[in-house]
Amino acid sequence: MDISGSNVLLTGATGGIGAALAARMTAQGARLTVTGRREEALKATADACGARTVVADLAVRSDVVHLAESCAEADILVANAALPASGDLLDYAEDQLDRALDVNLRAPVLLSRLLAEHMVARGRGHIVLVGSLSGKAATKSTSLYNATKFGLRGFALALRQELRGTGVGVSLVQPGFVRDAGMFAATGATPPNGIRTVTPGQVADGVVRAVRRDRCEVNVAPLELRLLSAIAGQFPGFAERVQARTDVDGSVRQIVEAQRSRR
Repeated sequence: MDISGSNVLLTGATGGIGAALAARMTAQGARLTVTGRREEALKATADACGARTVVADLAVRSDVVHLAESCAEADILVANAALPASGDLLDYAEDQLDRALDVNLRAPVLLSRLLAEHMVARGRGHIVLVGSLSGKAATKSTSLYNATKFGLRGFALALRQELRGTGVGVSLVQPGFVRDAGMFAATGATPPNGIRTVTPGQVADGVVRAVRRDRCEVNVAPLELRLLSAIAGQFPGFAERVQARTDVDGSVRQIVEAQRSRR
């Protein structure tokens, strides 16, 4: 699908990856609408790329419906918004569980449902769900985050099959460890030793490639991490033993501690 001239709705536009996506969509000639819950930050992103804004908190269900109604003309949905949701499950209160599940899983599912109806009626459209390699490989102290990303992956792959033949494509873009944006940039944590990272620009390139080529799944990560995540998906017990011998747990602990200090 050609991005140029298409109406694009981008969620999670106020983060580092979101800003990179907004810039790339604009450069591709999209008519862009950006959304987020922080109005000032959203305005800064919109001003930088000449986008329309819709303020919405994806944890508020009525906001999600309002967003879909305001953007019914969207040809392309890029569902990028997500919460880190790292930490042991026993450390989460019920309302924190609900917020993570709503933002990371329920909101993209509902937006896809509401916007796909219009796309199918027009006979064209594309839905890009930005997940994570955490949707393929589980790690300690990320049970809630893994749950949302595993769920998002299953949803994306099944929805793609449901919409085959309608003119509406569905793609899943899964970054690995991202530098200069996202959890590591926000918390000051360091990626595991020996694991290469990717840039927000590379994630944006993956989204563009997914839309243009109607790709099912785009994993934005170095080859070794893509291989490791594939092995972990097939052999979780083996992956558990490998992770116990690496500093993956240390990186996750840094993120968890930074999140606790902000609560």
